[in-house]
Amino acid sequence: MSRVRLLFSEAWSSISQNVSTTFAATMTVLIGMFLLGLFIALGTWVLSWSNHVKKELQVKVYFNASATTAQELAVRQKLSGDSRVKTVVFVSKAQAEKNMRKKFPDLYKTPLPGNPLPDSWVVTPVKAEYTAAIGTELRQAHFPGVEAGTRGVSWGAATAHRVLTIAKVIWIIFLVAVVLLVTASTLLIANTIRLSIFARRREIEVMKLVGATNWFIRGPFMLEGLLCGFAGSLFAVILLVIGKTVALPSIMPHMGGGTDVHALPFALNALALLGAGLLLGAAGSGLTLRRFLQV
Repeated sequence: MSRVRLLFSEAWSSISQNVSTTFAATMTVLIGMFLLGLFIALGTWVLSWSNHVKKELQVKVYFNASATTAQELAVRQKLSGDSRVKTVVFVSKAQAEKNMRKKFPDLYKTPLPGNPLPDSWVVTPVKAEYTAAIGTELRQAHFPGVEAGTRGVSWGAATAHRVLTIAKVIWIIFLVAVVLLVTASTLLIANTIRLSIFARRREIEVMKLVGATNWFIRGPFMLEGLLCGFAGSLFAVILLVIGKTVALPSIMPHMGGGTDVHALPFALNALALLGAGLLLGAAGSGLTLRRFLQV
């Protein structure tokens, strides 16, 4: 207990004697964690949105007017045995017309002589990445009753490729940005705490010369870094709470997406920021102190 008290007293003494550097370190953590929290929220929302768009990728198999029920069921049997297929839904020409009337009512202001829409199977893959492969295989199978070429099997090849590419790019950007923010925050904290350690370098040398271990010397500085990191990340969480309460309600109605599009839960984001702040504070102090322990 005496060592613990000594550890906390030394850390508090360093903080109270170096208020400016402590404030600078705390503000550095605050800015870094605030930006990291914003990016985690925005990045996870964008990733959720890209997953939502990917779920909408489907393969559609259209039949010609002379197709029989047996021919339509033959395609269904082929699809049911494919492990890459999640669901297969039959859309009759009557249902297709009903859906078209609902989506584009202006097209039916002038009565049509008949229903030009065909029967079709709507195939939803297990993964969006399977869309092109399933569509290509169905097109190459040349099932009887299926329209020839792109008219018979369609999956929006260009759109699917664009969606998958954008989703991959978003994930890479999110990962790189998080790494850069964490690295920059660690370096900034280390440089800020270095000022405090540099001012006490003679004290560290004396402690080393009288036999103090590296961890005994490192303890108060790492505790100081932990306190600065925790305080900075806590203030960052408070700012994010204020932003979530004030700004988010006016922003969300203008952002697209379905009910399944959402960011990382705020509680998990806050815990991640607090943990990152503690880790960065301790790591910044520990890495900076290594140089001054080589006496």
